[in-house]
Amino acid sequence: MTSAAWVPPAVQPPIEFTTGRLRLRRWQDEDRAAFAALNADPHVMAFFPSTLSREQSDAVVDRLQAHFARHGWGFWAAELKATAQFIGFVGLNVPAAQLPCSPCVEIGWRLARAHWGQGYATEAARAALRVGFDRLALDEIVSFTALANLRSQAVMERLGMRRDAQTFEHPAVPAGHALREHCLYRLRRGWRPAQQ
Repeated sequence: MTSAAWVPPAVQPPIEFTTGRLRLRRWQDEDRAAFAALNADPHVMAFFPSTLSREQSDAVVDRLQAHFARHGWGFWAAELKATAQFIGFVGLNVPAAQLPCSPCVEIGWRLARAHWGQGYATEAARAALRVGFDRLALDEIVSFTALANLRSQAVMERLGMRRDAQTFEHPAVPAGHALREHCLYRLRRGWRPAQQ
């Protein structure tokens, strides 16, 4: 995945899947209000430059839906199987920003604070990695976050990802901002999830 002409794989119909406790699916308009509330929570957005307004949050959903329309996969909306409650997103994405690892596919997650600490991000991310490696035949999946975001780094490490020695300045974060410096984690093809 080093060529500038690289195009991420597309699949049809779009991929959806379940884990033991979660359903990972395409986005629905009914998700927008709960997603906006999540994006307005300063705890959830502590490692982003700012919280998001409803309009900004809806624009993110529009971009995620467009990614699904183009590729058939993306940051899946995550809901609890037992209640069908939307709790955030987990999945794969082609970053818009030019990063040291570009072109690439990243794995990421953002969950409502009420659902932290229950293993949902790790559970869903393991399944998303299987999609990326087994169904999309990716050679590598990356993840990145601000240096201070130890919670997300812990998830990356539980997934078996390895941290690059070098950090980088994320171009989407304003110069001089305390969150601009990021760490980069990588996982290569051949990964198998640890026993749960």
